[in-house]
Amino acid sequence: MKKGFTLLEMVFVLTVVTIVFLLTVPNIKKVLTVVYNKGCDAQLKVVDAAILQYQLSNDEEPSSVSDLVLDGFITEQQTQCQDNRQIEISDGQAYAS
Repeated sequence: MKKGFTLLEMVFVLTVVTIVFLLTVPNIKKVLTVVYNKGCDAQLKVVDAAILQYQLSNDEEPSSVSDLVLDGFITEQQTQCQDNRQIEISDGQAYAS
């Protein structure tokens, strides 16, 4: 007797793998959305802390995020979230747009 898989067994295995894959993809997208949102929230807290440091150093609020970058409180990469939303300052608080 020959050893190996029949065509029916192979089709069954591929069908099961496809079903598992199709059930997993939407969950991965949801998880990535949550990760990007949490990461952006954390980034906003970092910029809020930099705003406080700027206020303590210069006795005034920064007019824009570029003021924080120029004074070295944050880097250029920290001016946007991972999902490419820009971080801006309004009323002394950071927000993503």
